[in-house]
Amino acid sequence: MKKRKEIAFPVLDVKLVDIQKVVANDYNPNKVAPPEFELLVKSIEEDGMTQPVVTYYDQDNDKYIVVDGFHRYRACLEVFKAGEIPVVTIEKDLSNRMASTVRHNRARGTHQIQSMADLVVKLTNDGWKDDEIGNHLGMDLEEIIKLKQATGLREAFSNHVFSKSWEEFESKYYKKDE
Repeated sequence: MKKRKEIAFPVLDVKLVDIQKVVANDYNPNKVAPPEFELLVKSIEEDGMTQPVVTYYDQDNDKYIVVDGFHRYRACLEVFKAGEIPVVTIEKDLSNRMASTVRHNRARGTHQIQSMADLVVKLTNDGWKDDEIGNHLGMDLEEIIKLKQATGLREAFSNHVFSKSWEEFESKYYKKDE
């Protein structure tokens, strides 16, 4: 087994800095769609700022350049109008900062459909309505329905409130069968 090098803990040296001293880098390939950005805003609003922004301190310009956490930084700046933001700094040259940005972005992984579907059904069984699930998890109704369908229809839709038109359809449909 390959021996790993000892890890550093820059996360233990979080500091609040004036948000005007923080700037985006000019190489981040990561983009976020508006629904995901709104989910990030919701997350910060509900849970607070749980992760500092990873930066490199540019001493010559007295600026903190974002390595990871640009969208958290943007939410704090544009949405919350924060005066300060929590940051940690890493000391790396530009090439290694670029590599670090990509590693941070790619290491987040993706959500597995079956696991997300199971989670949606669990929340439904716990009494959450579709609009609550959508609001808290940043999903639209179509996505919630597709995830419910992935788990089996009967259980997933057992607590769903259908519209009046569905009741009318059912009553006509069942009268024909009787």
